[in-house]
Amino acid sequence: MAGQAAWSQALRWSLGGWRVSILIIVPAAVLLEMLHQHPLAIFGAAAAALIPLASLLGDATEELSGHVGPALGGFLNATLGNATELIIAFLALRSGHVEVVKASITGSIIGNLLLVFGLAVLIGGMGRDKQTFNRTAIGANTSMLFLAVVALVMPAIFDLAVFGKLQETGEVIERLSLWTAAVLLISYGASLVFTFRTHKDVFRGGGHHHVSELGRWTAIAVLAGATALIAVASEILVGQLEFVTKTMGWTELFVGLVIVATVGNAAEHSTAVLVARKDQM
Repeated sequence: MAGQAAWSQALRWSLGGWRVSILIIVPAAVLLEMLHQHPLAIFGAAAAALIPLASLLGDATEELSGHVGPALGGFLNATLGNATELIIAFLALRSGHVEVVKASITGSIIGNLLLVFGLAVLIGGMGRDKQTFNRTAIGANTSMLFLAVVALVMPAIFDLAVFGKLQETGEVIERLSLWTAAVLLISYGASLVFTFRTHKDVFRGGGHHHVSELGRWTAIAVLAGATALIAVASEILVGQLEFVTKTMGWTELFVGLVIVATVGNAAEHSTAVLVARKDQM
């Protein structure tokens, strides 16, 4: 009975509020795909399904974080918070849509820097004379962002400087890209140690600690279910990319920069604005 009550609570929590749309949009996307309906309808349904699923994934991660402590919880939020984009990127790469992946990364950076940050400051500042930031946290995050931007443009600069043009392939540029990726992974690992171990007190955000509504294993089950559904919706979305770009006249740059970046980050962006409204900058 206890297990049944836990699962009932998990279902109510997962499908509460606007996330009840998962029961309609996800089956609709799968059904449209199975019936081989118009690719634009399939693409739209899959993209719409990813928004509530991304929200569920983010909230389930936060629920699990409440059970494992601030250090590991921070790692889970930092890693799994972008799982939707990561899954879409992996499937897009597997299908050969490299430009979509590169554009989605760029779109995430631009969206977070301009749209989300601007909205957070605007909404958070309403009715308040001043908002405060953690200088150490901002400095560390800004440094990481600068490193990421430099790493993204370095292969292109090397290509222009050595060959005088931008080549899409080539042994030298591929080797440079692999080394750049390795440096970024090492830097990311070092930043996690800095953020969640050596300087974890600085990044706690004023002592706000999430109290979980779900049990640990229930949260893990919800997290696994959300990830599986995101993989299904992403597979459907990526499968229609080629047709959609040709039919609508869109480039892969536009799809990655606007659509994939917006869909993958929609839930995270709304959460940032809502938290800013509570003066938790």
